[in-house]
Amino acid sequence: MKISSAEFIKSATRPGNYPPDEFPEIAFAGRSNVGKSSLINVLVNRKSLVRTSSTPGRTQLINFFKINDQFSLVDLPGYGYAKVPLAVKKAWGPMIRTYLEVRQSLHGVVFIFDIRRVPREEDIRMLDWLEEFGVPTIPVITKIDKINRSQREKHIRQIVAETGLPKDAFSLFSATTRDGCEDIWERIEAALDPVSMEGE
Repeated sequence: MKISSAEFIKSATRPGNYPPDEFPEIAFAGRSNVGKSSLINVLVNRKSLVRTSSTPGRTQLINFFKINDQFSLVDLPGYGYAKVPLAVKKAWGPMIRTYLEVRQSLHGVVFIFDIRRVPREEDIRMLDWLEEFGVPTIPVITKIDKINRSQREKHIRQIVAETGLPKDAFSLFSATTRDGCEDIWERIEAALDPVSMEGE
């Protein structure tokens, strides 16, 4: 995927604030601090299209970005961080669930797992929602460079076991080495409407 333009559109919390659904969308979901912002920045080859933070839980809005004037990437709020206010923790679920349920232009969700973390209740709930609303899912395991090669398989097996997804459904990614970038783009392009991708 050649990226010719990438721009922030707007942030929103509810359907009335979403931008018009004129472009097919791919959303990104995952727990706080799984490397979601870094993944998006690497995919679009921009250092800071999406703000990264050393403090988890900062993304508390749905952020929309237009790519190549052809499709949108959507950064969903990170969840599961203990130190955000209780009201924020209660809000993320309905905010994300509503988006998944009502957004007609949604073509798929890149669902992100940190290779060092075993999936928890919130992750399984997200998978249930994706299945409930029939949203195509692109599971990605990030931060693979943080684990020795000899230990990676064990960590991947844990994630596969907890999610119940087949191992070959996962793409492996490192923001440091950019490993997995092409594989993820192939899956994103497959999920997008082929008509919108003509000429790519």
